This record gives sequence, structure tokens and C-alpha cells, in this order.
Amino acid sequence: MSEHLGPYELLSRLGSGGFGEVHLALDPEGRTVAVKVLHPHVAADSAALARLAREVETMRRVGGAHIAEVLDASLEGDRPYIVTRYVQGRPLSAVPVPVADLRRLAAGLADALQAMHQAGVIHRDLKPANVIVTEGEPVVIDFGIASALDSLSVTASGAVVGTPGYLAPEVLEGRPAGMEADVFSFGATLAYAATGRQPYGQGPASAVAYRVVHHPPDLEGVPDWLEPLLRACLSTDPAKRPTAAEICDRLGVEPVAQMPSPRPMPARSRASEQDEMATREWRPGKEQYRRSVEESRARHREKVRRWWLTGSALFVALLAAAAREPLPEVSLFLLAAYSLAVVIDAGVALLSKSPYRRGRMIADLVAVAGTVGLCFGLAAWFSTFTLALFGVTALVVGIVFLLSA
Repeated sequence: MSEHLGPYELLSRLGSGGFGEVHLALDPEGRTVAVKVLHPHVAADSAALARLAREVETMRRVGGAHIAEVLDASLEGDRPYIVTRYVQGRPLSAVPVPVADLRRLAAGLADALQAMHQAGVIHRDLKPANVIVTEGEPVVIDFGIASALDSLSVTASGAVVGTPGYLAPEVLEGRPAGMEADVFSFGATLAYAATGRQPYGQGPASAVAYRVVHHPPDLEGVPDWLEPLLRACLSTDPAKRPTAAEICDRLGVEPVAQMPSPRPMPARSRASEQDEMATREWRPGKEQYRRSVEESRARHREKVRRWWLTGSALFVALLAAAAREPLPEVSLFLLAAYSLAVVIDAGVALLSKSPYRRGRMIADLVAVAGTVGLCFGLAAWFSTFTLALFGVTALVVGIVFLLSA
């Protein structure tokens, strides 16, 4: 049985990270979303939640085809959560590397980095596990959360803010870190995608962190067109790293269009009660429409209905053709009964509000005409015995198919 959290219906657990568990969920309008429920030790830190609440509105201004946008957040109660767009795919850390279409990946990551920095958001934990690859395109998730929850109490409670090997040297050394740290993480993530190896090797976190600070990255095997950019991004001096805009320019990525300001949504905290805000629909890039779960189900039902209509038309035509010579009354009855049933279905479609009603009516009328025509054609070309054999075979195949389904 599914569980509800606020207005969201939690369907299944997708995974867990340092800050919370991620669940696949449905919003009140039936759209799929990802709900990150913060861990109890994070929820108990009022200072961290207050900081996150201040960042939520800024995070909602980040959008685009390569960003899993923040749609909603509720930071009061025993189970505070953040709602983002659900991205179906696999993390970069779980796909085959080196990545085949490296230019496409690099361009997508650069676009995401520019979108975040243009909105004033620092990811702080950009790494292969936080990049979902869907149909060859990268989508960055969990942006802004690590930066907002970077407090001593949260860190001491067990959440690791960042991953050694992808954290910039200034972060590891406890120095002030800004957007340049994300550029370093971008370079390390892209180096992994290009070579299939961790750019600073493997081993204990302390050893990897030491190599980040004191040793150059392993970029052997990185294509010539990309290596100079990665070396610049992985510079130990933040001032020598390119900005997100400069990375986009060097990769030939179009500048990120300014995102329109979202509908105001005051970040909710323990100390304040706010009105519920309905989750907005995600419309990245040029996409103008995204099917809801109910719309997808309706489309699937219509597809199944048409397959059933086609199969039943063929079966009735076979039986009617086989019975036409020895039992003409039975043949006529089969054709009439099938035609009546299909015409009734067409009438129901006419009165319904389904967006597929026109196609459904056309399919019904074509099925009736096709069944009658096929019946006479089969009767003219095949013997009664052959048609009866075909009919029995079709009946057996249909029963087996239904049982297996």
C-alpha cells in the first residue's frame, strides 16, 4: 500500500544519500516527481533547515533540460522533504565508461553548470552519482542541497558534504569556496566520463584528498579537444579556473536563457505555516507538453483497445468465412453481432470526452468494413476446411496469449 507525505503519494524508494531518502511519487495531479525525505539527524538540525529554507526559492529559479528542477519543499514537521523533477535514467557512475558521446555529455553538463551559477546556486557536490543520463543527455540532480546543509552539526551527524576526488582543494582544506569549486567538480566528473577512471585514483578518502591537493589529475586518454579545458578546470588555484560561461563558450554551448521568475513560494519551516502550493508542471527547453500519469494510461488503454479490435476483427472474419458455405445463417449472425458491438463502441466514443474519441470512431468503422470485406475475400480464396483450421489455430493462439498476459 502506498504512503502519503503531504499531498504526494510515495510509490517506491529510489535510493538513499547523505542527506535523505529519495522516493518516486505522484503529485496531486498525477505527475511523477522525486521526493527527497531528509534523514532524521538532518531534520533535527533547525539551523541547517533554516538555511535550506532560505535557499529553496533560489534553487527553484534554476531550470532547463539538464537540471532536475526543484518543484516544492516542506521543511516543517517530523519529515521535511524537497520535491524535484523525476528523471528516469541511470547515474553516470553506473553507465559504461568511457562515454561514447562525450561531446554531448560535456555540453549538457556545461549547460547545467551555467544554469546553476547564473541563478546564484552552488551545487557543492557535483559528481557522477549526481548526474543522471537519460537518452544520452545528462541531467544534474541534488544541486544546492549540499551547500545549504553544510553545517557542523549536520556533518558531525554523519552526512558527508561532498565526495573526495570531486571536491575542490579549497573545500578539502577548509578555505572559502565559491562557484570555482563547482568548476573543479565539473572537470573531475567529465574526466571520469572520458577515461573511465577516477581522476585522482582510488583508496581511502584521506589518500584521495591528499592527491587532489598535491598531485595533478590523471587525464591520460582524454581526447585532445577536451584535455586543455579539463586541466584548466582542475587547477588547484581557483582563480585560474574558467567560469561556467567560459566553459560554455569553449565547448560551443549556447548561453542559458534567463529563466522566468517562478510563482512565489515562501520556503516553509517549523516556525511558520504556509499554504500548500500545487506542484508546477515541468516544461524544460522547447517542450510544451508533458503527459501526466493518467494521460499515459489513457494512451496505453487506447493502444491495447486497437490491438484487441484488430485481432477480434481477423478472428470473426475467419469464423464467418468458414461458416459461409455450410452455415450461412451463422456467418451472417457473426458479422451482424460483431458489427453491432463495434458500432455501439463507436457511439460510446462519440459521447465520451476522451482526446482519442475521433481516432476510436474511425478505427471502429474501419474494423466493421474490414471484417465484412475480409470475410468475403477469404471465402472466395480458401476452402471451408482450411478456414476452419485457421480459425481453430487463431482461437488457440488467442487463449494462450490471454493466459500468458
